[in-house]
Amino acid sequence: MTLALTVDRGVVVTAPLRAKLRREVSRMVRAAALHDRVGDYEASLRLVRDAVIHELNRDYRDKDKPTDVLAFALREAPGAPRELLGDIVISVDTAKRQAKHGLYAELAMLASHGLCHLLGYDHADDAEERVMNARMAALRAEARRRGRVRAA
Repeated sequence: MTLALTVDRGVVVTAPLRAKLRREVSRMVRAAALHDRVGDYEASLRLVRDAVIHELNRDYRDKDKPTDVLAFALREAPGAPRELLGDIVISVDTAKRQAKHGLYAELAMLASHGLCHLLGYDHADDAEERVMNARMAALRAEARRRGRVRAA
């Protein structure tokens, strides 16, 4: 399993928070691969400022405003390997504004949300949203658990 974590210039995230995020999101990606019976998945997580996510949201979704998380599924491209999930982009500025249970909890929730989109989940209606939220919760629970990663 490979998770690339990048933190854009100007984004303030403490080293311990960054390490915990890398560790737990890596566990989520591994748990998803085990659940899907795939050898490994590759994904990237990029932490950005509002200005960057605003530009991405405008250019790729025609929404001229910042958002909290975007997911760019690479495996939807023709001929792309199934193991290559894609990119999750999170605005730390927006995450800080939204955080009710601390920045880390918000970042972990947004990462699990983006990961679920990369895995093909959506929330276009209530039924889809329930299924996606259940998978997000399972992934976050497995991320927090100690020991060998299990399918989630």
